[in-house]
Amino acid sequence: MAETVHWVGTGLSTGGGVRVLADAADIVLYGRTRDKAAACVDRLGLTGRVTPRALDDLDPGRGDVVVSMLPATEHVRLLKLSLANGSHFANTSYVSPEIAGYADAARDAGVVLLTEAGLDPGIDHLLAHDLIARAEVEGPATATFTSYCGGIPAVPNEFRYRFSWAPRGVLTALLSPARYIDGGVETVAERPWEATTGHVLRGERFEAYPNRDSLPFVEQYHLPSHWRLERFVRGTLRLDGWRQAWEPVFAELRDPDPDRITALAADLAARYPTTEADRDRVVLAVALTVRGDDGAEWSGEHVLDVVGDDNDSAMARLVSTPLAVGIADVFSGALAPGLHRAAETVDASRRWLEKLERQGIAAR
Repeated sequence: MAETVHWVGTGLSTGGGVRVLADAADIVLYGRTRDKAAACVDRLGLTGRVTPRALDDLDPGRGDVVVSMLPATEHVRLLKLSLANGSHFANTSYVSPEIAGYADAARDAGVVLLTEAGLDPGIDHLLAHDLIARAEVEGPATATFTSYCGGIPAVPNEFRYRFSWAPRGVLTALLSPARYIDGGVETVAERPWEATTGHVLRGERFEAYPNRDSLPFVEQYHLPSHWRLERFVRGTLRLDGWRQAWEPVFAELRDPDPDRITALAADLAARYPTTEADRDRVVLAVALTVRGDDGAEWSGEHVLDVVGDDNDSAMARLVSTPLAVGIADVFSGALAPGLHRAAETVDASRRWLEKLERQGIAAR
């Protein structure tokens, strides 16, 4: 890769992926100030290999890639700059209607707009495509699909959680209804935590609840039309005992007051922070069971379980590394101009998974 990657953001999701890119491309990392960018470069161990700059100095060239690791509300501003300069654009966020509205403009400008290329969304998509392609059941069948991901403390505490990103965002996310398929019918959980169920992985008990809208992913994952979906849910994974520990929080969320939520978020962040002494753990579990009308049955599951280390938090590593893989695809021409969500075919997904495994990231 001869072009330049303009990596915008110094937050908790900027991690080992920058190191991967630094081996093959020129990297400029932008912070709100140059000093913040330089501190992040130093934290990554890349001083002298990555150039730190202030965000106000961002001026990408044609064929470069602009990476937005800023909050989703900032993506459109950076995307507009990318389109104006003929630069590609990449992030790890879900596709918003506003971002999707630039798909045609990106294609016409010869620009790749890469999205959902992190952990969740990102690696979860890759594992889903792989499982669905492996299912060895022909003809009409009933299928159950679950995809759960969570960032949790490596050493459990009494609250069963530690805050590593904006605590108010954690709380407000719980106020968004979740739509999924359960018992063969579309289901909406107005309070997602009330749909929490036990979930056992490799002998360890967790809790899981649905989030966001799962239904569009039935089409995105190319599930066969002759499969009847008994259950299809994408959601969040938490430590066993989470729902009970959080009951005082849920009591506030049942009748939310914006000012009270802000105060509660600040209190919880102070009481349960992720400190430099703490290690985070990320668990992603994607499972599929297909039962044919002829009696045939196939089941498969991928589990990715990673604990942070002295170099990176687990979350930073797992969000930034698949994005680096996607950026390599942009530079190689593997992605045509226009909108993309991580790897969207079986072959591409498996190729991404092989590259992640070479970086020590492998689901089992």
